Amino acid sequence: MGREKPTARVTRRSEHQYRWGPPGMAKPRVLVTGAAGYVASQLLPTFHKRYDCTLIDVTTTDRDGHEVPSVQRQSLLVDDLDELRPLFTGCDAVVHLAFVRRTEDRHEQFEGEMDNIRMAYNVLRLSLEENINRVVIASSNHAADFYEHLLRSREMDMLQATNNIRPLSDNYYGWAKESYEHLGFVFATGTLGRKLENVHIRIGAPRPLDAAMLEGDREDFPYRRNLGAYISPRDLTQLMVKSIETANIDNEWECHGKSFMAFQITHVRFGVLKTLGVLSVMRLRMILR
Repeated sequence: MGREKPTARVTRRSEHQYRWGPPGMAKPRVLVTGAAGYVASQLLPTFHKRYDCTLIDVTTTDRDGHEVPSVQRQSLLVDDLDELRPLFTGCDAVVHLAFVRRTEDRHEQFEGEMDNIRMAYNVLRLSLEENINRVVIASSNHAADFYEHLLRSREMDMLQATNNIRPLSDNYYGWAKESYEHLGFVFATGTLGRKLENVHIRIGAPRPLDAAMLEGDREDFPYRRNLGAYISPRDLTQLMVKSIETANIDNEWECHGKSFMAFQITHVRFGVLKTLGVLSVMRLRMILR
């Protein structure tokens, strides 16, 4: 069940029909998955002001055991997608934060990451079929962390700004993030019936940094790495809002006109590391303005 090829369905919205209007107009409807999680806790105060939110997660409590208001208990790992369809119907955008946590066992990690890819597929497919315009997905800097070893060992001086370098990871977690970035690109091409716009944000360190807890090698690598990946709740929220609301994300230079973006937060370098190279802050501003 739920395994046939996805195709776009004709619904009450046509492509690019949604608008993010001035105060007084009906709030856009946004579905948030993983809504009881840590990243969601940073976003929801602003989201509730700007959007009519539908919140889902497999739990209704946060990491401290506190109840998160309005969260519906719902798994995205279902055999019949019609079970999830009513949550997507009528939404203007989806913010996908849900994921299955890693375990210590390497083989169990693989199975968990396969579930994460399946969840991303379910979100993208239902968004396509319900004519949702935009999907924003939480990715990770680990999608390209293989190159980190080469940069640290000085085997690479820098990651060139080129489309000829694909993201590579040396662990299942990063591999899964990379995989559903590429899955998102498939949905953005239009070959499944229409272009489904999707943005993947590689989040690195969305948490307070304590230097005393990050003692590292002679180059203080753990501290520098976390500092480089740090993003404040304010900045992450603004980036998410821009990713939802920017009217046109067609990206001719990097993705040949596809409505797809994947980028990584790197504050130390004052830029963002794109899926296939380095995307400058100026270039990002041109797209997410």
